[in-house]
Amino acid sequence: MPHLGNTVRRPSSAERVVIVSASVGAGHDGAAAELERRLVAAGLTVDRFDLLDVLPARLGRLVRDGYHRMLVRAPWAYQRIYSSTERAGGGGAVARALLRSAEERLLRALPADTGAVVSTYPGSSRVLGNLRLDGRLAVPVLTYLTDFSVHPLWVADGVDVHLALHAVPAAQARAAGARDVRVCGPVADPRFRPADAPERAAARARFGLPPTAALALLVAGSWGVGPVREVARDLRDCGAAVPLVVCGRNETLADQLRADGIEHVHGWVDDMPGLMHAADVLVQNAGGLTSLEAFATGLPVASYGCIPGHGLTNAAALDEAGVAAWIRDPAQLKHELGELIDGPRGLLQREAGLTLFADESLGPHRGPAEETARICRAGIGPAAPTTTRSTARLTAQPATPPSAPLTVPPIARRVGRPAAVRLATTTVLACAVWAGAVGTAVATTEGGPRLMHAIGHGLDLDDLGHAHHADHVSHGGYAKGRHA
Repeated sequence: MPHLGNTVRRPSSAERVVIVSASVGAGHDGAAAELERRLVAAGLTVDRFDLLDVLPARLGRLVRDGYHRMLVRAPWAYQRIYSSTERAGGGGAVARALLRSAEERLLRALPADTGAVVSTYPGSSRVLGNLRLDGRLAVPVLTYLTDFSVHPLWVADGVDVHLALHAVPAAQARAAGARDVRVCGPVADPRFRPADAPERAAARARFGLPPTAALALLVAGSWGVGPVREVARDLRDCGAAVPLVVCGRNETLADQLRADGIEHVHGWVDDMPGLMHAADVLVQNAGGLTSLEAFATGLPVASYGCIPGHGLTNAAALDEAGVAAWIRDPAQLKHELGELIDGPRGLLQREAGLTLFADESLGPHRGPAEETARICRAGIGPAAPTTTRSTARLTAQPATPPSAPLTVPPIARRVGRPAAVRLATTTVLACAVWAGAVGTAVATTEGGPRLMHAIGHGLDLDDLGHAHHADHVSHGGYAKGRHA
């Protein structure tokens, strides 16, 4: 029988792009923000939504909190989940139910004149792909692959085009089943650019850094996760460079590093381009947006002390692409950093990183924003049905104007919630952030009950309702931003 509900149809003249991201760390939102800036500069109207705001009953907050706590307190569990979903090729029943719950809400939030939708997060790609396959979304859906490694959860049925920043992730996306993959290069804020000697000296003076010593900029994302203290001590003790550590919003980590005797420690930094101009090498553990920003500044990059899951796969992909060194052995740290700071390997990596951005203006598609604008204006035909979709559900429906975005009330504090319920909810949602992989993880790994118990036991269940989210700002319901 025909699907009943809202349908978003392609307007005759398409000049609006909707970007759907997720406030999980800062990388997905950072890529979305730069795509937005470029699309606006190209003359399009852009709306930006957060998938976590679209989940019902403010479940997005619990998803974000659970994922954060799992990375901090049970990183081995994240590795198990990541690996098991790679082998199984996707999330489980819990994942599908959670994402299905966002479909109609996201559909109603899309403006009537939407010409294309871009996802910068695996979960939103799955939501949008389902809407496309069901015939409820008649405009092109694109996924911008933000990392160098591509987990199978990134590749969703129904997505028309996958935009990759390099040939390595493009090949991984094709191997995972993506049909139309286009290499379009990375995006980074234009403030991230090479600096000359006076700018470098000014940046060091501005941050109170030594004027001549080699500096290793150590980053760990907006959450400051991973073995940062150990890495900072390794950097200091090997003698190759003075550690300059950015802890993001992890104030506890910053205090610990200062107590360890690390002299140059920062929390959240608005002037990251300045710090990169001051540094001689970037040491990172996740391989996300900060690595791309370093490439744009001509700063050589080393992966060391990587976090589980995507941190390790990104390190391998960056190494394969020849744009970042993957240092696995602490005994090699001094030598490898010396090669990156003063040796020929550093020169080659600087050139390779800058070439990623120079290539944006080459080829038939240019950069990801330009390709998105072209697809928005030209359009793409309906998504091809798969064997798991009923052709009846693809029958054309009368256009229904989408309603205004829903304003979800703040989650109310619940007193006396049973601990067992809190444990079950948090365990499920903690794993749901990578498209809710817990069902598959438990089904495909040995010792599934132990995995569930360990994740729940490692989380602080009492303060979920009181978590601070200074890095997550939402304006007007779901919308992150709207610009004409």
